Amino acid sequence: MVKIGSRAIASDPSVVVRLAVGVAEAKKKGKSCIVVSSGAIALGTKKLGFRARPREMAKLQAAAAAGQSVLVRAYEDAFAARGMSVAQVLLTHSDLADRTRGNNARSALEALLECGAVPVLNENDSVAVDEIKFGDNDQLAAMVTALVGADLLVLLSDVEGLLDASGKRVRTVDDIARASELVHASKSDVGTGGMASKLEAARRATLAGAHVVVASAMQDDVLPAIFDGSDVGTYFSPARERLNSRKHWIAFTLRPRGDIVLDEGAALAVRAKGKSVLAVGVLGIRGDFREGDAVRIVDPSGAEIGRGLAGAGASEAARSAGRRRENGEAAVEIVHRDDLVVWK
Repeated sequence: MVKIGSRAIASDPSVVVRLAVGVAEAKKKGKSCIVVSSGAIALGTKKLGFRARPREMAKLQAAAAAGQSVLVRAYEDAFAARGMSVAQVLLTHSDLADRTRGNNARSALEALLECGAVPVLNENDSVAVDEIKFGDNDQLAAMVTALVGADLLVLLSDVEGLLDASGKRVRTVDDIARASELVHASKSDVGTGGMASKLEAARRATLAGAHVVVASAMQDDVLPAIFDGSDVGTYFSPARERLNSRKHWIAFTLRPRGDIVLDEGAALAVRAKGKSVLAVGVLGIRGDFREGDAVRIVDPSGAEIGRGLAGAGASEAARSAGRRRENGEAAVEIVHRDDLVVWK
């Protein structure tokens, strides 16, 4: 998986050519690549004559529609010059949140790779609204990394990698939580991401078992160097404890519809032992969710300790909250441990 950001494309259109060169060399070595490319809104903003990136949703959608054809044409030209074909794939969050549609998307991507084409993915910004947006393409890339079981996710931007307090490149990261302390909020009138977004994408991808590299798209031969294992960018190693595809989907693709608040004892049992969430340990319910919806599991202080699929709707869960078993009846499960992901 190779993701390239809006700022890199907007500031230097030749990065698409360098990307094509790198993918072509990888293909010669038997590697298949999927590209996640931002840039449609940035290119459409220029094409439609807007002075800056629009703020209104309708104008953002218009810019995306106008810019997507420009973006894909750039990829078509760059890859065709190296004997490769590309295939545009536009996705919304709901495409991956639904298991059937997500599996269909995976099958389509696998078919394209088998045909020798290079899928070029982007969020379908021309129709996306807040409720279905991924957030940014870093997160889309991480989700698709887990979806297709990719071995490597490369996040290309206009910076050389994660920088430490002195401005030097961090070569490797084993603890993403600690690395996050180095990151400050990034604001741009071109893209929506930033290093914080890339660290979150790296966390999600490494939990799926993938290697991750954050590097500069401006560097010549950056992809061949990464594929050869050279010291380029910042490298994130796969997590020791990985999530299977279903639990990764629960944790990072589904959007929580509510919260289940646990008492101290239940929170400890869930956090330390991965126990199911039982009604007896529930202090309260927030939100309006149905059976099968994703929910957050929080402790009495409000800290999130995990996510899972609700075994009951909000009304039923609220009625059974705090209830103890009587006369040997079975415990009421609000979230079964097989449908639960606990943060470490």
